[in-house]
Amino acid sequence: MRKVELGRTGLKVSELCLGSMTWGTQNTEGEGHAQIDRAVERGVDFIDTAEMYPVNLVTPETCGRTEEIIGTWFASRRRRDQIVLATKVSGEGLRAVRDGAPISPTSIRLAVEGSLRRLQTDYIDICQFHWPNRGSYHFRQNWKFAPNKQAPKEVIEADMVACLETLQVLVEEGKIRHFGLSNESAWGTAQWLRLAEAGHGPRVATIQNEYSLMCRLYDTDMAEMGVHEQVTLLAYSPLAVGMLSGKYSGGAVPEGSRRSIVRELGGRSNARAFKIADHYVALARQAGLDPVTMAIAWTLSRPFPIVPILGATSVAQLDKSLDAAGMELPSDLLREIERTHHAHPMPF
Repeated sequence: MRKVELGRTGLKVSELCLGSMTWGTQNTEGEGHAQIDRAVERGVDFIDTAEMYPVNLVTPETCGRTEEIIGTWFASRRRRDQIVLATKVSGEGLRAVRDGAPISPTSIRLAVEGSLRRLQTDYIDICQFHWPNRGSYHFRQNWKFAPNKQAPKEVIEADMVACLETLQVLVEEGKIRHFGLSNESAWGTAQWLRLAEAGHGPRVATIQNEYSLMCRLYDTDMAEMGVHEQVTLLAYSPLAVGMLSGKYSGGAVPEGSRRSIVRELGGRSNARAFKIADHYVALARQAGLDPVTMAIAWTLSRPFPIVPILGATSVAQLDKSLDAAGMELPSDLLREIERTHHAHPMPF
């Protein structure tokens, strides 16, 4: 499997990252271990998780289970040194973690120490902030995004400086190695970069935002930032929460699927979205490809640094995503994909 560098860190990882957010609710510990085993067998050395996982649903009782499952895999397989591990600090508003406290020097340290314990490791390769304190346009909040209601710039900057300084101390303690963002904007990322360059703490290496054939908010300002500042996109939901697999075609709701648990799919479930997904599924099948494999391979073709995060609830599903490794889609198929995007812009 091809290797890519994360940001300017010098740290090289597999071009595909294994996601983990269903381990502990939709998946058992054994199933999570089986997914890691298969991914590693096929060349993946990069795993992403979060202290709030698993999802579907997020509750105080389940938070942390996913990290525990990864921790028991490390303990049983003795391969921690062969894996690049990314996890996330939950932010303001998530009542299930620290009663919804914002990201702060105190919460960062609590989160890191809790993750280290659950993961049964001494260090985290990439410590990510799950979403910014000032708010975000992600998670379908773009429809009502109001930056004029954010705190004054000097307040935001002081908060960022305090967090960066805490991260730097954790780097010096050997508990984390690099810093990443999630659900951020171009302006926000630029501020983190500027403050790091001013000496306040570690430089942003990665940004984990939603990105797929059906969610392309990253394509403009963020893409430009990623190229010129060498910040790598860790693309979550590259299958548009399963829509691009074709499993929901015709109104189907497979038992055990995400839609069977969260009917609205995080605000993505609408008639137009399912119809658009069917266009991409048809393109893949006409090209003789599995729709899952095509969707993942397409992300690898993008003109900016990117590593897609693969989510699956079975090894069989995971294999279809892993088949995209090293794949280059034919130019005529890429042109058809762009024609489809122009005719059917993102629906959520």
